[in-house]
Amino acid sequence: MASHTSTPTPILTTLTILFIFISPFTPTTADHNLAASSSSFYDVLESHALPIGLFPKGISSFSIDPPTGRFHLHLVYSSPCKAEFETHVRYQCNITGSISFAKIANLSGVAAQELFLWLPVKGIRVDVPSTGLIYFDVGVVFKQFSLSFFETPKECNAITGDEGGDNDDDDVVSFYDRNRGPVVENHSGDFVRNRFTDEERKAVS
Repeated sequence: MASHTSTPTPILTTLTILFIFISPFTPTTADHNLAASSSSFYDVLESHALPIGLFPKGISSFSIDPPTGRFHLHLVYSSPCKAEFETHVRYQCNITGSISFAKIANLSGVAAQELFLWLPVKGIRVDVPSTGLIYFDVGVVFKQFSLSFFETPKECNAITGDEGGDNDDDDVVSFYDRNRGPVVENHSGDFVRNRFTDEERKAVS
């Protein structure tokens, strides 16, 4: 009796070849969503339910590690600059942080002004569902602002030398020390002073 070997149909063979060729290059849904939302860092912010105006115009490049959310931004400016919202916000040329849904943590390179103080912003978050507010973690408290101020990226203006924009040591943090009372220290931890006016207390409370 003659034996018969089944021969794959041309259509089946073609489909098999296409599957083998395409499968290794087909992204997962998560990878596809990341790629679709990463054309600019403003898209990344929007995909994490954060307002795109958190960072100014002029982001020249960025990188992000999807598993951790760790990111690095580089601005086009040659020196620190500031943008005006409800308060002034200062941006260094290089900014790092970790982004997750509705929140940025471990932020470095951003400071918010309160009277004469530049307070380093350590984190940013919004409420889910939205209450129309955004919160800046300045170390001792969360300063709250209206989300409407951050709807679109702002122009970032150069900081003059007398504003201390090119020295990280001009960033200060305030806290209450049991032995010294209200204390202001600069970025490097050097003591600045511990006497406040009523207005200054309000600025850091």
